[in-house]
Amino acid sequence: MKIRVIQGPNINLLGLRDPAMYGVMTMEQIHENMKLVCDQAGIEIEFFQSNYEGEIVDKIQECVEGVDGIIINPAAYTHTSIAIADALAAVHLPTVEVHISNIHAREDYRAKSMTAAAATGVIAGFGPMGYHIALLSMIQVFEQIKAARAAAEKK
Repeated sequence: MKIRVIQGPNINLLGLRDPAMYGVMTMEQIHENMKLVCDQAGIEIEFFQSNYEGEIVDKIQECVEGVDGIIINPAAYTHTSIAIADALAAVHLPTVEVHISNIHAREDYRAKSMTAAAATGVIAGFGPMGYHIALLSMIQVFEQIKAARAAAEKK
């Protein structure tokens, strides 16, 4: 199984950007922790970050070939990007949307996620630990898919 983690704008500034809101872990530290879990679970994982909406859309579209699930933090594009939502819906892959802060407890414009409807689930407000929760959630989704396929083969 292969997971692609897609990070939106300014996630590359974690550790520097408003530590009271986003914590002190860097994006690289979060990725290293996720890779350790995947190595133990025998899951391939790759990471991508961009501040540009079109590059994020391109990377989602590339998931059609050889990627089994997406973990995405669209960051500010969460609230504005129909293009990212459409790309997620088009690829038909299990997707977990992650937000470090609780977007529902912030400014009104942040409470609406344009991308959430295209996701299998959304995790928000648990800080960098949200990525670990997303990873565990994706592993559970993979197990459910595997069980459904096995049941279908028995019929």
